[in-house]
Amino acid sequence: MGLLIIDMSRYLIVFLALSLFACKKKQEKISPTVASITESIYASGLIKSKNQYQAFSTVNGIIETVYVSEGDTVKKGDPLFAISNETQQLNKENAALSARFSDFNNNQGKLNDAKLLIDQARYKMRNDSLLFGRQAALWKEQIGTKNELDQRELAYKSSRDQYSSAILKYEDLKKQLDFSSDQSKKLLQINSKLENDFTIRSEISGVVYSLSKVKGEIAGTQSPLAIIGDAAHFILEMQVDEFDIIQIKKGLPVLVSLESYKGQVFEASVTKINPIMNERSKSFMVEAEFKQAPPQLYPNISFEASIVLRTKENVLLIPRNYLVNDSTVLKANGEKQIIKTGLKDYISIEVLSGLSAKDELVKPAQ
Repeated sequence: MGLLIIDMSRYLIVFLALSLFACKKKQEKISPTVASITESIYASGLIKSKNQYQAFSTVNGIIETVYVSEGDTVKKGDPLFAISNETQQLNKENAALSARFSDFNNNQGKLNDAKLLIDQARYKMRNDSLLFGRQAALWKEQIGTKNELDQRELAYKSSRDQYSSAILKYEDLKKQLDFSSDQSKKLLQINSKLENDFTIRSEISGVVYSLSKVKGEIAGTQSPLAIIGDAAHFILEMQVDEFDIIQIKKGLPVLVSLESYKGQVFEASVTKINPIMNERSKSFMVEAEFKQAPPQLYPNISFEASIVLRTKENVLLIPRNYLVNDSTVLKANGEKQIIKTGLKDYISIEVLSGLSAKDELVKPAQ
């Protein structure tokens, strides 16, 4: 029985000690501090190269040549891939032959022949006209026969019609040659353009960041062949929650933290707000650009950012976890005090009214 009383006494001492420690901990006191506060919105995202795009093929075929490697610098218009196009090459050669054959200048002889026929028809018409005029004059003098006059008139009208027909044939021939020449040239242009489609070229000057196909593989119109982007300029693509998006404006400062540069903070500013919400993530895409970019960057690097909404200097601050129901604090004397709050960050909140720097507060029980 004596041992039991001693053990119970020990437990009682431990219990009282723990109770006193807990009470002391609950009664920790603080006073509001005067400092600066920055209100910001958290965002995360990926870094993308400016003008970054995926290169696609507009035709299907086998990759015949790969002109670049990952990391290569290219200029706008430089070839990236060549797709096998033997059939298209034959089509272009056939179109070139047709264009040469139908070229207007190469058919000038046909027009010269048609002009010669016009000249001959004109000469014959004039000659028949003179003969008809003479025969008509003789007929007035009662010389000759009516049958001779009719034949001369008929010959004149026939040659006149032949002259008109020769002119029409010349004009039709010229139109046909013009049309054939233009049509064959257009066909050659079309086949040349189609042939160019078998060579995939860079649309910008930049860096080849990724190649997804190698020589001998099939190139389709649905799968990207490469990723190319600017080598010197990068964009920060951030996802901002729909509840915060109305506070985001162009030009707001952004503080960026990168896993690749731990312990460093880089400054950027908002440059673009995409106006449509992603229905799955319930967020908006917001873009920003570095004011002073890190010395080395790569696409798809992840980052965390704080979009700074506003900053105040020399304001009265208390820890956010000292608030009860977002508007009440507990003073050290046990009184509850309603306060008016302003800006807040992840740790502190601004006190606009209801407290002074001399007041002492206790942390509410959790």
